[in-house]
This record gives sequence, structure tokens and C-alpha cells, in this order.
Amino acid sequence: MSRKVVRSSKFRHVFGQAVKGDQCYDDIRISQMTWDSLFCSVNPKFVAMIVDASGGGAFIVLPLSKTGRIDMSYPTVCGHTGPVLDIEFCPHNDNIIASGSEDCSVMIWEIPDGGLTTPLTVPVVKLDGHSKRVGILSWHPTAHNVLMSAGCDNVVILWNVARGEEMVRIDSVHTDMIYSACWNRDGSQILTSCKDKTMRVLDPRKGTVILEKEKPHEGSRPVKAVFVSDGKILSTGFSRMSERQVALWDPKNFEEPLTLQELDTSSGVLLPFFDPDTGVVYLCGKGDSSIRYFEVTDEAPYVHYLSMFSSKESQKGVGYMPKRGLEINKCEIARFYKLHERKCEPIIMTVPRKSDLFQEDLYPDTIGPEPSVEADEWFKGKNGQPIMISLKDGFVATTKAKEFKVHKSLLKTTTPSAGNQQGSSQEVQSLKQEVKDLKAAIEELTKRVSELESKH
Repeated sequence: MSRKVVRSSKFRHVFGQAVKGDQCYDDIRISQMTWDSLFCSVNPKFVAMIVDASGGGAFIVLPLSKTGRIDMSYPTVCGHTGPVLDIEFCPHNDNIIASGSEDCSVMIWEIPDGGLTTPLTVPVVKLDGHSKRVGILSWHPTAHNVLMSAGCDNVVILWNVARGEEMVRIDSVHTDMIYSACWNRDGSQILTSCKDKTMRVLDPRKGTVILEKEKPHEGSRPVKAVFVSDGKILSTGFSRMSERQVALWDPKNFEEPLTLQELDTSSGVLLPFFDPDTGVVYLCGKGDSSIRYFEVTDEAPYVHYLSMFSSKESQKGVGYMPKRGLEINKCEIARFYKLHERKCEPIIMTVPRKSDLFQEDLYPDTIGPEPSVEADEWFKGKNGQPIMISLKDGFVATTKAKEFKVHKSLLKTTTPSAGNQQGSSQEVQSLKQEVKDLKAAIEELTKRVSELESKH
């Protein structure tokens, strides 16, 4: 009688490896703030990290190629008046980054190609609406220029960034501090976890609760939750005995979890990263020195432990590279940017393969940088599915069109909101008239000068 002992999976042998010392980013003073956000955001162009700043808050943005020791005088983004708590690059434009701060504001910044040469103090847009510090930011996955922010005032706000306007305010749902907030795959739902020990699925436009689950984890420490494949929900939290747990939920039956596993007794909050292409979820604990990874499947026990990457130093934060920024020819399926006290160290997750050819089973079409719906359309009720790209030839082909789009969107950023359209058109008319008058005056003066010259 043959019994299958080991579950077959192509991700069983995934291994993590830290890069060599000269490929790290050294001498960066990472922020000392005690806050459960990632402190780091990366995309195929830049890596951004929240840093210690005397007076106000700052973060540093480096081109990916600028490895090695970073000079103390390297310019930062330093427009906030309080410590920065969360940063996130826009998924549709690699030069745009949002930051949320203890000064209650959200700011949107444009980073020039090649990085900063002088400190950046003036944002493209400043979004004011929270009455307490802003600790969570998340860009909409498919709608252009839609940003969600959540603050310690227990409020979730959805912004139209291009107009600089607050569009939806969800302020009567959460009775306590919000621990996590994220979108589903097409951005038609929001998932939040809260200090009131309730996990909620919300309709983002109406601000109403679709589903809620009380006490997904018995413990009182923070719960983090993300959507995984097929609309299921993966949560991390603590048991009553302060043991760390990971659970998988089916929203169709929210009573009992599909699985609930206890991991260890460490105190750091587990931050989940889900890769929809491979079905692998990575759990990074703040203050841990390891990254665990699991495969989420349809067969019991649904969340299968794969392995763990361990190192000596604990992580103060971690950034997760989008799929389009990975090295495909090296069978890299994930890359983390691990923050130490004084440096940032990339960690590469690889599936060992002998062939150098493109591995189609590891790289199905993935979410590309193009948005599928504009902000105004989305707020009116139109959903957009993610626009997929093939990684076979890299994602480079789409950048030109994207950059053209970017400039248009940044021009939009400075346009006044709809209410001021009438006034603005009159202003434009008067400006045009002024320019006409100035031109006429210059012509007049030029004539006089030439007359005077001809007399002498």
C-alpha cells in the first residue's frame, strides 16, 4: 500500500538568499518609530525607506542601482512636520509616492528619474482630512489616482488624487484604531482589521459593511488581513496565550476558519504578502529575523508551510518588489528589501531550476502598470479588472505609453476641482487678455527702441 507522504508542489524548494554586501544600501538611519507598517516601498525604479529625521519626518528614495554606502548628506523627502508612518509607491506610475504622517496629512510626491539631487519639501498634492495621525496608505490596484488612507481617528478616506479631493469618508464603521486596510484584486472591496477585534469587508464607494467577523483571533494584539485567491481572506494575529497564528477564511462561510495554525510565541506582528501568481504567502514579523512562506491551495489544510528564510539580524521593516521588477531569467519569484537599523538588504526568493529558459509555470501573466479605469469613472461605480502583462520579454515595452500618461495625469493634478471650474475659466480669459496686452506693450517698446536707434 503506497501512501503519498509529501505533497507535491513546485514551490517546495523555494529558498531565500541575501545579496552580497556591496549590493545592500548602507549607512541609512532607519526610523525608530514604533509602528506596524512596512517602513519601505519598492518598484522597478526606486527603493524608498522611512528614515530618522530631527524635527518633522522624512524618507529617502534611492534609484535601485545606487547600492553601497549612502552619504549622510543624500537628499530626502522632508515636507512633513511630524514623523512619517507609511509610504507607498503608486502602482501605475513608478515616479509617484504617497506618504502618511503623524502630522495628520497625506502627501503625494513626484520623484524625478535618477533620484533626488536636492531635498524635496513641496509635494505635488497635500491631502488634509484626518484629525489624527495617518498610519495606513494603499493605492487602488486598477483605478488611476485613487488612494485609500486610514488614520488613528478610526476613519478611512478615499481620495481622488488628481483633483486633491476627499471622495468617500468611512467614519461610522470602526469603533477603535484600524490595524490594517487593503483592497481586493479589482478594488471593488476593502478589507479592514480593527482594535475592536472585528475584521470587516466593506463596499468602498458606499462605505457600508458587506461582511464582518468578530474575534478572528482571540488575542488582543494587532490583527493583519489580506485578500488571497478566490476572494478568500488570510489573517495573522495572536491567540489568548499570545501565540502567533495564521488563519484562512471563506467569506461565504465566515463562522469558522478553513484553517487556523499556531506558529510560535514571538511578539512581533506578522505582516502578510500574498503573490496571486504563485499562491505563495510570505509572513514577515517585525522584529523577527526570519521570513516564513506558505502555499495557499484549495485542498485541506489550505495553508501549507513551505520553508523559512532565517538570518542573524532582525528586520525593522520590509519592502516587497512587484512581479515586474524581478529577474525572470534567475527564476526569482519574490524579492524583499529588509530594513536593519543602519541598512537595507535585498533578499531574493528563488525556485531552483536547471534550465535557463523562460519558466512559464512560474510566471503566468501578472498585473501590469497600466490602470484599467480612471478615478472619476471608478467613483461613479465602474470597476476595472487588472490589465495583465506577460513577463516573457520583461515589462519594458509598455513604459513609453505609460510615461506619456504620467505627464497628463500630473497636469491634471494641478487642475482645480469641479466646483471651481466656472471661476477658473474666467481666470483663464483674464490671463489671456493680460498676455495680449503685454505683447502689445512689448511691440510698442520695440518700435520705439528701433526708432531711437535709427536717429543716432
